[in-house]
Amino acid sequence: MVALAGAAAIPSPAFGQAAAPAAKAEAEARYTALAAEEASRAGTPDYDYQLGIAAADSGHYGAAIIAFQRVLAVQPNHAQARAELARAYAMAGDIDTARAQFATVVDDPSLPDPVRQRFTGFVRQFDRQIKGGGSDLSGFLEAGAGHDSNVNAATQLTSITIPLFAGLGPGTLGAGARAQKDGYYEIGGGVSGVTAISRQNRLFGSVLGNFRDNFDSAAFDQASLTGTAGMAHSFANQDVISVSAQVQGFWLGHKGYRTAYGAIGQYTHRLQGGKALAVSLQYNRFDYNGDPLRDADRFAVGLGYVTRNVSANVIAGHEETRRQAGDANSNSFAGASLGAEVPLGKSFAAVIGAAFDMRRYDQADPLFLVKRHDERIDLSAGLKVGVLPNLYLQPRVTYSRNWSNIALYDHERWTASAGVRFEF
Repeated sequence: MVALAGAAAIPSPAFGQAAAPAAKAEAEARYTALAAEEASRAGTPDYDYQLGIAAADSGHYGAAIIAFQRVLAVQPNHAQARAELARAYAMAGDIDTARAQFATVVDDPSLPDPVRQRFTGFVRQFDRQIKGGGSDLSGFLEAGAGHDSNVNAATQLTSITIPLFAGLGPGTLGAGARAQKDGYYEIGGGVSGVTAISRQNRLFGSVLGNFRDNFDSAAFDQASLTGTAGMAHSFANQDVISVSAQVQGFWLGHKGYRTAYGAIGQYTHRLQGGKALAVSLQYNRFDYNGDPLRDADRFAVGLGYVTRNVSANVIAGHEETRRQAGDANSNSFAGASLGAEVPLGKSFAAVIGAAFDMRRYDQADPLFLVKRHDERIDLSAGLKVGVLPNLYLQPRVTYSRNWSNIALYDHERWTASAGVRFEF
């Protein structure tokens, strides 16, 4: 009977996860020492087995596979070597061969039952991966309340001189065109799902909704509903390409304000340590209710970088009105954003964000007789505090500042809020 003391400790896949740096360095040193003796000791089962273990633990999967194959050439019933060979194939990304090798080990009558059960679990996991990973559904619900210093994102000025009517002197702005502060509450939620249709292809979709009600300024209440659906294809190197369609409705003052629909194509390149780079191409069509001169087509290219706790994005593009009479609203834009969720304790994290946006408009504003140009910053800081499994408290403050060469669009705004979020 082959000894199997170490076989039960073989990790379940995530086989591709990297070992801790210290452990990997130790395995690398062990592999280097053993590999130096390969010319004289290759073919000896005990040596080849130890060489294979060191090679697999240090990331030399090809060398590990060759070493374990030499063990099995001499001792074909060496179940532990076959299990380690399966592990090496899995870590190298060859799930089909790994599944076949583990299935062979499961059939070995010398396996103790606990080990057999563990290996049977591996086979089931591989079967799931081979079929594409199955389906998954997740979502969130959140609610909160707070104070907004400028619910209508308007100027603090009370009067403005319009160059086209300069001879009449400064004009007094109505209440809706001046900054208004108010309290508010908001609720939101979303659900997203993914299902495999083959080993490398998945369908995905999501629905997100939000409603914000100002206590005294109903004309600036907001609501939005966004739906997305698409397909993703995974390559052998774990990179992913996806295409999706998206539609969004936006309501202002309880009336339809804008409908947007479009498409997004994205290529994501996976990096070590849970990091990734993504490049995207986006198209959106905007239809404004009752204001056809603002209807526009928007084209953009984006680049993103994400880690487990940080995301950074840059974007640039152009928005072109579909009617020449509205060309003063056409603009080119560029922006960058950074967000992070930094753990501060077991169930306590800081959530911070920063964004910058710049816009340059194509034609002079018909009233102010100059081409509009804006720069805007958005800052946010908050906490995410776990109080129950999947339930979080979220106090948050935000600050926005928009600089514009047209005084009507120059404004600043801050909010302070507290809410709860449930994730499932």
